[in-house]
Amino acid sequence: MTTYTPMMQQYLSIKSEYKDAFLFFRLGDFYEMFFEDAEKASQILEITLTSRDAGSPERIPMCGVPYHSAKGYIETLVSKGYKVAICEQTEDPKQAKGVVKREVVQLITPGTITEGKTIDGKSNHYIASAEQLSEDSFAFVYLDISTGEANSSIIEGGAKTLLQQLQAYNIQELVVTEQLHLMLAEQAIQLGIVLSIEQGEMNNQQVEHYLIDLPEAIKGAAKVLLQYIERTQMRSLSHIRPFKYTESKQYLRIDTNSKRNLELLESIRGGDQKGTLLWLLDETVTAMGGRKLKQWLHQPLANLTDIENRLSIVTDLLDEFFLRNELRELLKSVYDLERLAGRIAFGNVGGRDLAQLRESLRQVPAIKSQLLQSGKTTLMALGQKLDECAEVEQLLSRAITDHPPIAVKEGDVIREGYNEKLDELRFASRNGKDWIAALEQKERELTGIKNLKIGYNRIFGYYIEVTKSNIGNVDLSRYNRKQTLANAERYITEELKEKEAIILNAEEQSLALEYDLFVSLREEIKSFIPRLQALASEISELDVYIGFAVVAEKYRFVKPTFHNGRAMKIVNGRHPVVEKMLHKQSYVPNDCILTEDKNMMLITGPNMSGKSTYMRQVALIVVLAQMGCYVPADEANLPITDQIFTRIGAADDLAAGQSTFMVEMLESQNAITNATDRSLLLFDEIGRGTSTYDGMALAQSMMEYIHDKIGANTLFSTHYHELTALEEDLIRLQNVHVSASEKDGRVVFLHKVKKGAADKSYGVHVAQLAEMPEAIIERARILLEQFESKDVQFQPKESVKEVAQLSLFEEATVVEEIASSVTTDASTDEEKLVIEKLEKLNIMGTSPIQAMNILYELQQMLLNKK
Repeated sequence: MTTYTPMMQQYLSIKSEYKDAFLFFRLGDFYEMFFEDAEKASQILEITLTSRDAGSPERIPMCGVPYHSAKGYIETLVSKGYKVAICEQTEDPKQAKGVVKREVVQLITPGTITEGKTIDGKSNHYIASAEQLSEDSFAFVYLDISTGEANSSIIEGGAKTLLQQLQAYNIQELVVTEQLHLMLAEQAIQLGIVLSIEQGEMNNQQVEHYLIDLPEAIKGAAKVLLQYIERTQMRSLSHIRPFKYTESKQYLRIDTNSKRNLELLESIRGGDQKGTLLWLLDETVTAMGGRKLKQWLHQPLANLTDIENRLSIVTDLLDEFFLRNELRELLKSVYDLERLAGRIAFGNVGGRDLAQLRESLRQVPAIKSQLLQSGKTTLMALGQKLDECAEVEQLLSRAITDHPPIAVKEGDVIREGYNEKLDELRFASRNGKDWIAALEQKERELTGIKNLKIGYNRIFGYYIEVTKSNIGNVDLSRYNRKQTLANAERYITEELKEKEAIILNAEEQSLALEYDLFVSLREEIKSFIPRLQALASEISELDVYIGFAVVAEKYRFVKPTFHNGRAMKIVNGRHPVVEKMLHKQSYVPNDCILTEDKNMMLITGPNMSGKSTYMRQVALIVVLAQMGCYVPADEANLPITDQIFTRIGAADDLAAGQSTFMVEMLESQNAITNATDRSLLLFDEIGRGTSTYDGMALAQSMMEYIHDKIGANTLFSTHYHELTALEEDLIRLQNVHVSASEKDGRVVFLHKVKKGAADKSYGVHVAQLAEMPEAIIERARILLEQFESKDVQFQPKESVKEVAQLSLFEEATVVEEIASSVTTDASTDEEKLVIEKLEKLNIMGTSPIQAMNILYELQQMLLNKK
């Protein structure tokens, strides 16, 4: 049995409690790691792997990082999905008997890290917990430790929907029970989500404060999350706010796929913000405002009164150009009040943080005054809500210096005049240093040694240093030798020794007292955290409102209006992001008119003509309007939409083994299953992932179902021109097309939506624009003419008696018929060759397009014979 040293036994004992984390074990000025932790961390962090004697026959692996630069290393590990347990010395080594006592003081995880480059100021950093309520529903709670914001909801739709919600909010850590861990483990690994097990629930006296507004079904998940945070962070949670409960009916619901398809917060192409609605909208100047804007984008409103209240504020700010600019300038000097409050609660706030808080609070009276003097009812109401927190500003102005250092223990954080005892100690320390300077000058004059100097180090204290060449001038009756150097001697005098005790004692006491005063100040400010958080919320909303007004003015947006019906009237609507990306090029606006009687639109037109863009712009106008923002149109009169579902663009999910077509069907199923008559459905090119007839049959069937069973406002684009005949069968369907013209054999896209159906798709023309080889283009034209000669007739639903498999089998039958006819009268070599090819052909393994090509080849062989 291996016997380790007492220190290594201590390490192994602590490590056994944190098996799923890297243990940063404090040894002097380093955090050390051992055994497997060391081997793994040295590779990830690219630091040197060494070894040490631990009492075992063989040396053990070891690596370490300096404690003063550990934050960067910790952030790297956490960003890669690991946890880091910080183990500190919890007693003075000078007073320790045996091994210095050590304890883990914090467990830093992907969901609980609050500082570093990975924490975006304008993004929330959530950690979540979930509890399964039924087969398809989960209690879902999530909070941002850095800001204290806590939210909850009930998620319907099973584990997949839960995981999609985590992705939508970029949640990297989910706290679960062991049972739920087993259910989600495989999918979570694929998505890069860390699952942390917590079996206990917080049940202290304060827990009900956090749960006051929650339904009973959600309280269990909230208690589990709070228990996990309390256990891992081991510090005050006083800044965590009571959980808010989100009822789905309060907001416009947009599922994760639709958010991605519409590129609300993240670009489909690069995964970044450029080219998204957020990129266009974000004119906020504070970190808090940036986070609030994202929250509103995730959850636009579905309550008419609340929407109109927001729009009224934007209207008044739009009218007040000079006021708006003055408010923006003031807001630029407001720091992140929410995260500052979180740092105060956690006890890791510094002098500069409190200086930032003071500077922020100094802006509030001017902001409030501007709003109250605006004369606008909505703005005056905003001003009245602002709590200046004057007591905090006054306290910080008295206590904190103008430019405090980063580290609290360096001194010069507390202002002179704040504490009488501190002022006395500082005077003694500073006066002593002045006395030292005067003594140095005096000794130079007495000894005649011009380069004599008085220095200090922590080991020997103060000393008088004389070079070897001047030792003969030293008065040894007063000077006592202290240290010999290669080129100098160091001395001490009784006078210097007495002063040294006074100076060093005063400086040490001064720094200790200053730190105590700072901690006391920090604790005093903790009581103001709820007020600071309320102020931060009001400031962030004002920032977003001003941003909306700036966007409306910059991009010529108009105020939308609403009604209680289903009709939608958008005049000269535009896709705001595409319009911005085009810069000076003109964007072609389009109307979208859906009435109570005609609220389904079948859109046809060429590839690249703008059908998808047109559909997206309608959805974005709805999203913007229900956020309380102006919209890119000349006029917009809209219904209140409860949900938006989109099936736009090709995508697959290889990790889940799902093809593009399967993803298309799953997204379509989700929309059709959950939509109501108050929803907006956008379907783009449904059925293109399978054979022509399969796809057309599915598209027609879906349109009929939406028309007859759901009644939602629907935009449906297609290349199946045969479906345009549905207008005669479905009374609420209208045909529109995106126009194009053909000139000299080339297509010109007009990007204008007009009534009626398109005459063709111009697919070959698009291939020509893409500079496909001319031989391919010519061959495609010939094949197109042949395919079009086989006209597929539309079948009204009342005439359809039986749904047959049309895709492969119908065309395979044609091949069989030709084979039969040729076989009955084969006399020439060409005919015999045709027969041989037909006999060898695997008809059931031939795709429709392959079958057509084979038929063409055989036909040419027979024609050549003639």
